[in-house]
Amino acid sequence: MKRRTRIDLVNQREYAFHGCLPEEAIIGSDYLINVRAWANVVGSAETDALEDTVDYVALRRIVSEEMAVRANLLETVLERMARRIIEEHPMVERVKISLAKLNPPLDGDVRAVRVVWDVRR
Repeated sequence: MKRRTRIDLVNQREYAFHGCLPEEAIIGSDYLINVRAWANVVGSAETDALEDTVDYVALRRIVSEEMAVRANLLETVLERMARRIIEEHPMVERVKISLAKLNPPLDGDVRAVRVVWDVRR
């Protein structure tokens, strides 16, 4: 029987300074990040060992570190996150990351803007 596991990191909240407008680099914004990582980690259920699965603490750390590096575009931040997750976690077959800027500086009442990145090994 073939199994594939999905590990979700749900609504990680970060404060960062991304955006094309000069004031975004000064004021900053709140962000919500969701990560879905697919991997075959069925062995971890038998071994009960962290090294046999995808460490969600490590995923959270990658998100925080990449959010701390300023970029104009959310796409740039997502690409950096996805690349690191794939490179640093060989078990991950696919990663889908959504990055939402809360209360973006738009002309109108918009709760958030979101960009989604979906990468397969």
